[in-house]
Amino acid sequence: MQRVTKTHVTQPMFMSGMGMAPFFKMTVFEQEHFQGKCQEFTSECCNIQDCGFDNIRSIRVESGAWVGYEHHDFEGQQFVLERGEYPHWDAYSGNLSYHVERMMSFRPIYCASHQSSRMMIFERENFMGRSVELCDDYPSLQAMGWCNNEVGSMHVQCGAFVCYQYPGYRGQQYIMECERHSGDYQHWRNWGSHCQTPQIQSIRRIQH
Repeated sequence: MQRVTKTHVTQPMFMSGMGMAPFFKMTVFEQEHFQGKCQEFTSECCNIQDCGFDNIRSIRVESGAWVGYEHHDFEGQQFVLERGEYPHWDAYSGNLSYHVERMMSFRPIYCASHQSSRMMIFERENFMGRSVELCDDYPSLQAMGWCNNEVGSMHVQCGAFVCYQYPGYRGQQYIMECERHSGDYQHWRNWGSHCQTPQIQSIRRIQH
Protein backbone atom coordinates (compact mmCIF):
# COMPACT_ATOMS: atom_id res chain seq x y z
CA MET A 1 0.00 0.00 0.00
CA GLN A 2 1.26 3.45 -0.89
CA ARG A 3 0.96 6.10 1.78
CA VAL A 4 -0.43 9.24 0.19
CA THR A 5 -0.24 12.62 1.91
CA LYS A 6 -1.83 15.75 0.53
CA THR A 7 -0.36 19.17 1.09
CA HIS A 8 -2.75 21.96 0.14
CA VAL A 9 -2.07 25.66 0.51
CA THR A 10 -4.67 28.18 -0.54
CA GLN A 11 -3.32 30.21 -3.44
CA PRO A 12 -4.85 33.37 -4.83
CA MET A 13 -5.72 33.17 -8.49
CA PHE A 14 -4.36 36.02 -10.56
CA MET A 15 -4.71 37.31 -14.08
CA SER A 16 -1.94 36.63 -16.58
CA GLY A 17 -1.61 37.80 -20.16
CA MET A 18 -3.68 34.85 -21.33
CA GLY A 19 -6.37 34.96 -18.63
CA MET A 20 -6.76 33.25 -15.27
CA ALA A 21 -3.63 31.58 -13.92
CA PRO A 22 -3.67 27.77 -13.74
CA PHE A 23 -4.01 25.69 -10.60
CA PHE A 24 -0.79 23.92 -9.56
CA LYS A 25 -0.72 20.28 -8.54
CA MET A 26 2.14 17.78 -8.47
CA THR A 27 2.67 14.38 -6.81
CA VAL A 28 6.18 13.20 -5.93
CA PHE A 29 7.27 9.63 -5.21
CA GLU A 30 10.20 8.31 -3.22
CA GLN A 31 10.86 5.46 -5.69
CA GLU A 32 11.04 5.21 -9.48
CA HIS A 33 7.96 4.35 -11.55
CA PHE A 34 5.58 5.97 -9.05
CA GLN A 35 6.29 3.54 -6.23
CA GLY A 36 6.79 3.98 -2.51
CA LYS A 37 5.83 6.89 -0.33
CA CYS A 38 4.15 9.76 -2.19
CA GLN A 39 2.85 13.22 -1.44
CA GLU A 40 0.74 15.76 -3.33
CA PHE A 41 1.74 19.43 -3.48
CA THR A 42 0.00 22.57 -4.68
CA SER A 43 2.75 25.01 -3.65
CA GLU A 44 6.51 25.20 -3.22
CA CYS A 45 8.62 22.90 -1.05
CA CYS A 46 12.03 24.21 0.02
CA ASN A 47 13.25 20.90 1.48
CA ILE A 48 11.64 17.54 0.71
CA GLN A 49 13.36 16.03 3.76
CA ASP A 50 11.07 18.13 5.95
CA CYS A 51 8.23 16.01 4.51
CA GLY A 52 9.95 12.75 5.42
CA PHE A 53 11.51 11.97 2.02
CA ASP A 54 15.14 11.07 1.40
CA ASN A 55 14.86 11.95 -2.28
CA ILE A 56 12.38 12.26 -5.16
CA ARG A 57 12.73 9.59 -7.86
CA SER A 58 9.51 9.94 -9.89
CA ILE A 59 6.94 12.68 -10.42
CA ARG A 60 3.43 13.24 -11.79
CA VAL A 61 2.60 16.83 -12.73
CA GLU A 62 -1.16 17.18 -12.99
CA SER A 63 -1.33 20.93 -13.62
CA GLY A 64 0.88 23.96 -13.93
CA ALA A 65 4.60 24.24 -14.67
CA TRP A 66 7.21 23.66 -11.96
CA VAL A 67 10.96 23.83 -11.51
CA GLY A 68 12.83 21.27 -9.43
CA TYR A 69 16.24 21.77 -7.83
CA GLU A 70 19.10 19.45 -6.99
CA HIS A 71 19.50 20.87 -3.47
CA HIS A 72 17.18 22.26 -0.81
CA ASP A 73 16.28 25.97 -0.77
CA PHE A 74 16.09 26.07 -4.57
CA GLU A 75 19.82 25.64 -5.23
CA GLY A 76 21.84 23.56 -7.70
CA GLN A 77 20.79 21.99 -10.98
CA GLN A 78 17.38 23.06 -12.31
CA PHE A 79 14.80 20.78 -13.94
CA VAL A 80 11.70 22.07 -15.72
CA LEU A 81 8.59 19.99 -14.94
CA GLU A 82 5.56 20.40 -17.19
CA ARG A 83 2.31 18.46 -17.13
CA GLY A 84 2.97 14.75 -17.57
CA GLU A 85 4.68 11.76 -15.98
CA TYR A 86 8.36 11.43 -15.08
CA PRO A 87 8.95 7.78 -14.07
CA HIS A 88 12.69 8.25 -13.42
CA TRP A 89 15.44 10.86 -13.33
CA ASP A 90 16.33 10.61 -17.03
CA ALA A 91 12.80 11.74 -17.97
CA TYR A 92 13.39 15.30 -16.75
CA SER A 93 17.17 15.69 -16.50
CA GLY A 94 17.86 16.86 -20.07
CA ASN A 95 20.58 14.19 -20.46
CA LEU A 96 23.02 15.98 -18.19
CA SER A 97 26.68 15.09 -18.53
CA TYR A 98 26.90 15.92 -14.82
CA HIS A 99 24.96 12.95 -13.49
CA VAL A 100 22.93 13.78 -10.39
CA GLU A 101 19.90 11.74 -9.42
CA ARG A 102 18.63 14.07 -6.77
CA MET A 103 15.78 16.56 -6.39
CA MET A 104 15.37 18.17 -2.98
CA SER A 105 13.18 21.26 -3.57
CA PHE A 106 10.72 22.61 -6.12
CA ARG A 107 8.34 25.49 -6.79
CA PRO A 108 5.63 26.50 -9.28
CA ILE A 109 6.48 28.75 -12.23
CA TYR A 110 3.59 31.17 -11.80
CA CYS A 111 4.38 33.38 -14.80
CA ALA A 112 4.56 30.58 -17.41
CA SER A 113 2.39 31.61 -20.36
CA HIS A 114 3.25 29.58 -23.45
CA GLN A 115 1.41 31.60 -26.08
CA SER A 116 2.57 35.04 -24.91
CA SER A 117 6.17 34.28 -23.87
CA ARG A 118 8.73 36.75 -25.24
CA MET A 119 12.37 37.47 -24.43
CA MET A 120 15.47 39.23 -25.76
CA ILE A 121 18.90 37.60 -25.80
CA PHE A 122 22.09 39.64 -26.03
CA GLU A 123 25.56 38.80 -27.27
CA ARG A 124 27.35 40.29 -24.28
CA GLU A 125 26.79 40.98 -20.58
CA ASN A 126 24.67 43.92 -19.40
CA PHE A 127 22.44 43.79 -22.50
CA MET A 128 25.20 44.82 -24.88
CA GLY A 129 26.05 43.71 -28.40
CA ARG A 130 23.85 42.01 -30.94
CA SER A 131 20.32 41.15 -29.75
CA VAL A 132 17.43 39.02 -30.98
CA GLU A 133 13.82 38.78 -29.77
CA LEU A 134 12.50 35.24 -29.22
CA CYS A 135 8.83 34.26 -29.02
CA ASP A 136 8.90 30.63 -30.17
CA ASP A 137 10.82 27.39 -29.54
CA TYR A 138 14.36 27.13 -30.93
CA PRO A 139 16.02 23.67 -30.93
CA SER A 140 19.18 25.31 -32.31
CA LEU A 141 20.01 29.00 -31.88
CA GLN A 142 22.83 28.77 -34.40
CA ALA A 143 20.48 27.30 -37.01
CA MET A 144 18.20 30.33 -36.62
CA GLY A 145 21.16 32.67 -37.14
CA TRP A 146 22.57 33.35 -33.67
CA CYS A 147 26.24 34.32 -33.84
CA ASN A 148 27.81 31.70 -31.53
CA ASN A 149 27.08 29.11 -28.86
CA GLU A 150 27.00 31.59 -25.97
CA VAL A 151 24.55 34.20 -24.66
CA GLY A 152 25.82 37.11 -22.56
CA SER A 153 22.57 38.38 -21.01
CA MET A 154 18.79 38.08 -21.33
CA HIS A 155 15.64 40.06 -20.68
CA VAL A 156 12.37 38.12 -20.29
CA GLN A 157 9.50 40.42 -21.23
CA CYS A 158 6.62 37.97 -20.76
CA GLY A 159 6.19 34.39 -19.59
CA ALA A 160 9.00 31.92 -18.89
CA PHE A 161 11.59 30.03 -20.92
CA VAL A 162 13.93 27.12 -20.34
CA CYS A 163 17.39 27.51 -21.85
CA TYR A 164 19.61 24.51 -22.54
CA GLN A 165 23.36 24.19 -22.77
CA TYR A 166 23.26 22.11 -25.98
CA PRO A 167 21.13 21.94 -29.15
CA GLY A 168 18.02 19.77 -29.11
CA TYR A 169 17.02 20.78 -25.56
CA ARG A 170 19.85 18.85 -23.91
CA GLY A 171 22.30 19.53 -21.11
CA GLN A 172 22.05 21.90 -18.19
CA GLN A 173 18.76 23.76 -17.84
CA TYR A 174 18.25 27.38 -16.83
CA ILE A 175 14.74 28.63 -16.05
CA MET A 176 14.21 32.28 -17.06
CA GLU A 177 11.10 34.05 -15.75
CA CYS A 178 9.67 37.53 -16.20
CA GLU A 179 8.87 37.64 -12.48
CA ARG A 180 12.42 36.90 -11.29
CA HIS A 181 14.97 39.74 -11.26
CA SER A 182 12.23 41.77 -13.04
CA GLY A 183 13.04 39.58 -16.04
CA ASP A 184 16.61 40.94 -16.20
CA TYR A 185 19.52 38.48 -16.33
CA GLN A 186 22.49 40.82 -16.80
CA HIS A 187 25.18 38.17 -16.48
CA TRP A 188 25.25 34.43 -17.02
CA ARG A 189 26.01 33.96 -13.31
CA ASN A 190 22.47 35.21 -12.63
CA TRP A 191 21.00 32.14 -14.35
CA GLY A 192 21.38 29.89 -11.30
CA SER A 193 23.76 28.74 -8.59
CA HIS A 194 24.83 25.80 -10.81
CA CYS A 195 25.77 27.94 -13.83
CA GLN A 196 29.45 27.73 -14.79
CA THR A 197 29.34 28.76 -18.46
CA PRO A 198 27.43 31.18 -20.73
CA GLN A 199 26.90 28.38 -23.23
CA ILE A 200 23.26 28.32 -24.45
CA GLN A 201 22.35 26.55 -27.70
CA SER A 202 18.59 25.89 -27.50
CA ILE A 203 15.65 27.70 -25.90
CA ARG A 204 11.95 26.95 -25.63
CA ARG A 205 8.84 28.38 -23.99
CA ILE A 206 7.61 26.68 -20.84
CA GLN A 207 4.19 25.02 -21.12
CA HIS A 208 1.68 25.74 -18.36
